[in-house]
Amino acid sequence: MPRNDDRTTGAHRTRSTRRRRALRREVPGTVGLLADAGDFAAMCGYRSFGFDQHADYADYLHHVDGLLRSFAARGLHTTVALFDPDEYAEYCGENGLDPDTAQTRTRFTAELAGSGTALPYTGQPMDELVPLLVDEAVRQATWEYATAVLAGVGRCADCGEDIGHASFDRATDAVKRLVAGAGPGHHHFVCSVPTEDEQLVAVLHADTTGDPDDPAPPRVDGRESLDFVTVLAAGLALGGPGGLVVRSTTEGHRDRVHGWRLDRGRLTALSAAAVFNAYCTDADTGDLVAPEPGVEYCPGYDVDTPGPHH
Repeated sequence: MPRNDDRTTGAHRTRSTRRRRALRREVPGTVGLLADAGDFAAMCGYRSFGFDQHADYADYLHHVDGLLRSFAARGLHTTVALFDPDEYAEYCGENGLDPDTAQTRTRFTAELAGSGTALPYTGQPMDELVPLLVDEAVRQATWEYATAVLAGVGRCADCGEDIGHASFDRATDAVKRLVAGAGPGHHHFVCSVPTEDEQLVAVLHADTTGDPDDPAPPRVDGRESLDFVTVLAAGLALGGPGGLVVRSTTEGHRDRVHGWRLDRGRLTALSAAAVFNAYCTDADTGDLVAPEPGVEYCPGYDVDTPGPHH
């Protein structure tokens, strides 16, 4: 028969195991995900990587999907981070690390969760998760570039005002007027600003009731709103060309499209004819395309404040 001290030791080990398992559920995890076959091939060049040069990217995604599902089944919260091989190589060079080790890849991936492009895993299939991560990377890069533009435009030579700060305030007010003037329905705004190095594009979705008796404010995503305001502000600050359109959908009505152009630091409403021409012209070839059925092309409405601007 087992002695009492043996039973006590066994019970202690059982409690310890149970507690460690409970603690594991409190520890979040991060999985680095390669966005395309080219990035996958680059990582296959490392001997310590779990796949070789003959492996297939689809097979890699299949195994990542299985890994993520296994974590979710155990109740573990997992963040998926976009793993860029070029950034990884640069990181290893800057920190004097051997890139051909799992330990170095783990360290890099852990840091991505705080500073890189990452999304929480909520059971998305791979064909949804990869595009979501890529879109998030583009969004983050766009915001960072637009922010750098605002920080770099300097002060007005005449009055000394910070042009970037003033442009951001103007863009914030303009977006409020854009949403308020769109009327009831679901609204899809797109702002496009060409710069010397990048084509900045931001999207904003808003839902409004249009009912004066309904005090509920428009439903606008906070992160989306910040990105949109920042890109619009960059366009105002640069004073160059750009454009903004909104497509509104209201139950029981035709979709409505309104448009504006950015010119010399102002947001100017387009006529209905100009909106029609912009929507019915192929951006790549300049050829006319048939108007979309069920869409009403409308003039823009006033959203910019009057008076002098930088």
